[in-house]
Amino acid sequence: MPEQLWLTALLNKHFAGVANAILSAAHVRPTNPEAPITNYIAMQLLVFALLLLFFLYVRVRLSVDNPGALQHLVELLDSFVSGQSHEVIGHGYERYVGFLSALGMYIIANCLIGVIPGFETPAGIPSVPLGCALVTWFYYQMHGIRENGPGYIKNFLGPVWWLAPLLFIIEVFSHLARILSLTIRLFANMFASDMVILVFFTLVPIIIPVPFILLHIAVAIIQTYVFVLLATVYIGEAVAHEH
Repeated sequence: MPEQLWLTALLNKHFAGVANAILSAAHVRPTNPEAPITNYIAMQLLVFALLLLFFLYVRVRLSVDNPGALQHLVELLDSFVSGQSHEVIGHGYERYVGFLSALGMYIIANCLIGVIPGFETPAGIPSVPLGCALVTWFYYQMHGIRENGPGYIKNFLGPVWWLAPLLFIIEVFSHLARILSLTIRLFANMFASDMVILVFFTLVPIIIPVPFILLHIAVAIIQTYVFVLLATVYIGEAVAHEH
């Protein structure tokens, strides 16, 4: 049985039966039925719970007359995402700000939670960035169809009719490659950063690893920004009415 974090062991102790029932309903057989909840699943559940509590706390503490520091921080994040969305997407950008903000906060939380002793970085596991990439891909495709209807297919055909069959195949592969690109970029950077920190903690567990933890935080911020920026670009391309 793989080594479990304390949180993973706790969840498996109390919810292994529920997890096995869900997996069985989906016709998935866990590798370890006694511990079907893996470390990265446990970390994502924790991230989800923390973000939910964070949003609820911010919602309860909202104030027009006396905004707190946390409200200022959230408003700054919202303004940043809104400004970037306005520049990239243009008219109607407001519809997508909520998704992009939530996506960014989820990714940054999955990247940074591993800095806390006793936890791991879920973004360093391929399936987590893949999940974010798939959600982003289906989201912008859905809104592209919603905005343009059947005309959305013109994105894949190009301006020259006799090249349309070839361009269609190229465009389909190009869009599918975006999933791979988003996944590998986030996974590779966070996995490498985790390995560097692990190596230096193993060799010199005091003081020396601190700069690498700060580097990990910087990499997480940059990769989150790149992911959200690319998602914004893809949405902008999909919902544009003139191609």
